[in-house]
Amino acid sequence: MLGDFDLKKQLKNCGCRFTGQRSAILDVLVEHKGEHLSTEEIYTYVKENNAHIGIATVYRTLMLLERLGITNKLDFDDGFSRYELAKENEVHLHHHLICSSCGSVSEVKEDLLDKLEQQILEKNKFLVKNHIIKFYGLCENCRK
Repeated sequence: MLGDFDLKKQLKNCGCRFTGQRSAILDVLVEHKGEHLSTEEIYTYVKENNAHIGIATVYRTLMLLERLGITNKLDFDDGFSRYELAKENEVHLHHHLICSSCGSVSEVKEDLLDKLEQQILEKNKFLVKNHIIKFYGLCENCRK
């Protein structure tokens, strides 16, 4: 995870300031690391300590953090964009398991497609830079 200093440096390099509101949004993402929060959920958490922040500021900040590679924007086909902190040294986005019954989301830690990507490179001369895989099914609790 990037510290405040790293984020300040990245923002400065793109001509942006490190504001208290941006810091508060980043704090929420750090506090909820591993969760996949919607913009509205992030806004609700930030608003608890920053009553004057507007949802438009949250949207703009999340777009900026995504552009800087600090967050990943995810779509789990539930009508919401969701955000999580990007993981250091993660070559590809990780895979997600989505329960069709309760909507829970969990992560697959392994990159299951390394061998396939190598085959694609060899056979098609195409270098895969990233991929997004979502597995839909029933979680352990819903299967009981």
